[in-house]
Amino acid sequence: MQFVSPTKGAMSLEDVALDIMRFCEEAPDGTYRLIVGSDSQPRTAHHFALFVTAIVIHRVGKGARFYFLKRPYKKTLSFKQRIFMEASYALEVVQQLEMEMGKRGNHLPIEIHLDIGEEGETRTLIKEITGWITQSGYTARIKPDSFGASKVADRYTKF
Repeated sequence: MQFVSPTKGAMSLEDVALDIMRFCEEAPDGTYRLIVGSDSQPRTAHHFALFVTAIVIHRVGKGARFYFLKRPYKKTLSFKQRIFMEASYALEVVQQLEMEMGKRGNHLPIEIHLDIGEEGETRTLIKEITGWITQSGYTARIKPDSFGASKVADRYTKF
């Protein structure tokens, strides 16, 4: 997986984990939120979807850093399939990020931000997807509290 940092360029997941740890070491008394969120954009004219997964390390009240991973998916997906794929990609990245951070003795709780909410078509999927995330051991956030997906990842689905 090749992530991109807007300030540092291409990074492996291992590099991302190290950068997150360095960021936290800069202010060890700070409060941190580690967030992973995914969003997607269908490209019906080209018969594929672009998925973006973002990792955000937020030093509460003092700024943040983020990294993103773009993945094209070359098959047509239904709306529901695409939303579940977003959650699946976020879970995959969370599990791998936890492993990388754990190797270095760092265990920050991770929130998964989902691009679903009470408004629009996704409202019927909230219970099912948030249940899946929480049963996997993570905190699920939905709109309007899911900026990792609805703002950061969403920004990079446009190309």
